[in-house]
Amino acid sequence: MIHSFDQEQIDKTEAILDEDLVDSGVIIALMVDMAGHIVANCRSKNCNHDVYSLAALAAGNFGAVNAMAKIVGEDEFSLLFHKGQDENLHFSKINEELLLITTFGNEVSLGFLRLKIAEAIEKIRVLW
Repeated sequence: MIHSFDQEQIDKTEAILDEDLVDSGVIIALMVDMAGHIVANCRSKNCNHDVYSLAALAAGNFGAVNAMAKIVGEDEFSLLFHKGQDENLHFSKINEELLLITTFGNEVSLGFLRLKIAEAIEKIRVLW
């Protein structure tokens, strides 16, 4: 269970998500708890996705995949990637309580995105 949220932590996290990810071409960057509640939310200006449903379903998906990991002898899969025709999803575990969910189009390379996400997560871990 996540301890109390500090508004300053949330504001700093959203600034990191905005500057490191959305400014690099990410459509949505969400930090959510393992139950799917949005803690921090940054989106590109033209994004109209239902981020609340996305967060809840993504947390459930992450939980299901981690259960599958245990079945095959892994402790967890800390990173998930789903490729779509026009948009893609990337999930990264920040810590035991938090996930980073990003959506991005095909104009953003996965390698570049993974680098930017790793940098953002390191900055976020310092805050949380």
